[in-house]
Amino acid sequence: MKTAVKFRYISIALHALIWAMVLLLPYLVSSAAHEYKIGPIPGYFFSLAGLIHLFIFYFNAFFLVPRLLNRRFWWLYIVCSAALILGSFQLKYHMLAWWFPEVLKDLTAYKFVFAPSVAVFIISIVYRKVIDKLRQDREQQKIKTEQLSTELKFLRSQISPHFLFNVLSNLVSLARKKSDQMEPSLIMLSELMRYMLYETQGKKVRLDKEIAYLNNYIALQRMRFGTDVEIRYHTAVNTISEAQLIEPMLIIPFVENAFKHGIGYQTNPVISINLSVTNNELFFEAINQFDEQSNSSKDGHSGIGLANVKSRLDLLYKNKYNLKIQQTGNQFHITLTLQLI
Repeated sequence: MKTAVKFRYISIALHALIWAMVLLLPYLVSSAAHEYKIGPIPGYFFSLAGLIHLFIFYFNAFFLVPRLLNRRFWWLYIVCSAALILGSFQLKYHMLAWWFPEVLKDLTAYKFVFAPSVAVFIISIVYRKVIDKLRQDREQQKIKTEQLSTELKFLRSQISPHFLFNVLSNLVSLARKKSDQMEPSLIMLSELMRYMLYETQGKKVRLDKEIAYLNNYIALQRMRFGTDVEIRYHTAVNTISEAQLIEPMLIIPFVENAFKHGIGYQTNPVISINLSVTNNELFFEAINQFDEQSNSSKDGHSGIGLANVKSRLDLLYKNKYNLKIQQTGNQFHITLTLQLI
């Protein structure tokens, strides 16, 4: 709102400056010795005619065009436009006859007297079309931005409960085992909840916070499975790269997917996760084995996070990411390269 008001004030000031220069042009480019003239046109008449042109410009641009230049009243627009131009001709002629009769004797001056009315009229039409196009573009951009914001909120609202459901499943497993890791697991869960509730409300978060979130999730999975699942987890991010910004909860759905489909059907399953940043480019990799037959029996919510992160990448990092999902035999391999700037 403040930007729109500021733009309006700037526009008004610019219009006032331009018209002031037009009306005072004879007094800016000539001197008293030359009787303040623009060619054969006396300065006083030039300024008076400028007021007529000012009326033509704004009356056509802000009344006739928006109200009459349409399919329904186009004929009325033509009539009013002709009356406006011809009326300006008559007014100028009588002004010359009353105050500057010597100009009427110079036929070469007529084109400088009457032609500007037509020129200003045409310019006003072009001006109106341009500002209408700019306003339409701004409105479309605003609608697009609102749609983007709404869609992102919807995607985030899906990811958070889905992820929380998986974490709670882990805690149930630990509780059944009466594991000593239950207390530290709850502490990690509280940190995860704090991150989801408070840190992900803004547009982006620092990369180190996203990595800490990922670390807690991996730690919970290790507590849950112990030595039953081999988890190979490696990060290579320096201090400078940790300050980069990233969309929150962008990586975790891929990790969830690896654990969702990479365990429970074979002995000693292996899940490999790698994350690194080089020259403002993030590289992420997740590898897991899966069973095609049992994969079809997974619950209907198993693909929510993965589908959403694809949509978020398209919305937020269009043309700035490369996502590859490969299935070779019983191995599922995801690689993501992402430009952080």
